[in-house]
Amino acid sequence: MDQPPIPAAAWDAAIDLRLPGRDSAAVIRTLRARAAAARYKDIGFPAAIDIDYTPVLDVFRELYNNVGDALASTPQGFAHTVELERQVVHWFADLFGLPAGDRWGYVTTGGTEANQAALLTARRRFPDALVYFSHAAHYSIEKITDILGVATNVVLVDEDARGEMDYGHLHQLVTRHRDRPAIVVATAGTTMCEAVDDTTRIQQILDDCGITQRFIHVDAALAGTALAIDGLLQLGPDSPVNSVATSGHKFYGTPVSCGVVLMADSARLARGRHVAYTATLDTTIAGSRSGQAAVLLWHAINEYGVDGHRHRAAAARAVAEYAVHRLTMIGWPAWRHERAFTVVLATPPAAVLERGWNLSRDGARSHLITMPGITMDQVDAFVADLAEVLERSTVVPRQRRRPELVWRAAVNGEDSLLAQ
Repeated sequence: MDQPPIPAAAWDAAIDLRLPGRDSAAVIRTLRARAAAARYKDIGFPAAIDIDYTPVLDVFRELYNNVGDALASTPQGFAHTVELERQVVHWFADLFGLPAGDRWGYVTTGGTEANQAALLTARRRFPDALVYFSHAAHYSIEKITDILGVATNVVLVDEDARGEMDYGHLHQLVTRHRDRPAIVVATAGTTMCEAVDDTTRIQQILDDCGITQRFIHVDAALAGTALAIDGLLQLGPDSPVNSVATSGHKFYGTPVSCGVVLMADSARLARGRHVAYTATLDTTIAGSRSGQAAVLLWHAINEYGVDGHRHRAAAARAVAEYAVHRLTMIGWPAWRHERAFTVVLATPPAAVLERGWNLSRDGARSHLITMPGITMDQVDAFVADLAEVLERSTVVPRQRRRPELVWRAAVNGEDSLLAQ
């Protein structure tokens, strides 16, 4: 970028559409400069940064509008990418083990639409079902139940200390409502801890309570691909899972938000209606959706394949394990679930965050996420800043700081122990 970005003091005026003389190029330069400057320390949110999408960015020069059912119909003309979307859906269906003759899905605007499409199918199958999900589920799940008109049927399940669904509590709740069908939303990669709910245990609870009218959906926005590659998250006749939602802008780092919803075609009651105007079957939530999203996912799959994405996941997990090791070595408690990219840690002192580190925080608990592309050098830099702040602490001498006391102080909000 040859020209400098817009100074912060002039930013509001530069983007105010009510004022004359807007310089679009300068605004875009500034947006890119801001993002580039923050990228190194942006380790708190799940977006991979290792895949190069430059070779396919020319598709944004045209409108590509994917309309209708990706597997059952093709829009008229050529201003769409449905053929690529179809390939993407089949690749994911193969990965998750859906039989070739019984699969359905499409590329969505993100994990939320993917979850909504799945839960709409579940609601159509069981209109009077209760919807169970844990307090650790993504915030969109509650919003979707409101959109679908089933908010009054929601039953919230406790989570355990590490973010996983409390199965004892789920058993109690299902037992209490054993006369009602059940829709259970499990999470494969909870927002804060990347916990993975055990769908086999959920299935056993439903069996124990005699719930035969059931639908188990997995929100696998973050961890879906990696767990499917590991063989730990599958669809199909032998799986307790009826549908899966995953995101494209997280593990794949697509430059636009997108996702994929998958389920057995036989799980659907509504088959959509034919729309003469578009000459397609209308089966998706959005109807009209970005064809570019399908191209981006197709590119990520084509460039890496299953083995390449397996390697990406393994490398990212190794960095996460390294982060846990480095943090505990300086006496700052941290942990991660097996196979997780997410490292949970006590919220660092404000002086660390003021150095630009962008972590996701929930009170005394924070996390960093070593998505593909995050390096050990970034982990070292973060830990070095944290260690320097801790060394300057005048309240508790650094050499006497015990990890268990630091963790307890963070959890209990004992700021005096963490003061700088």
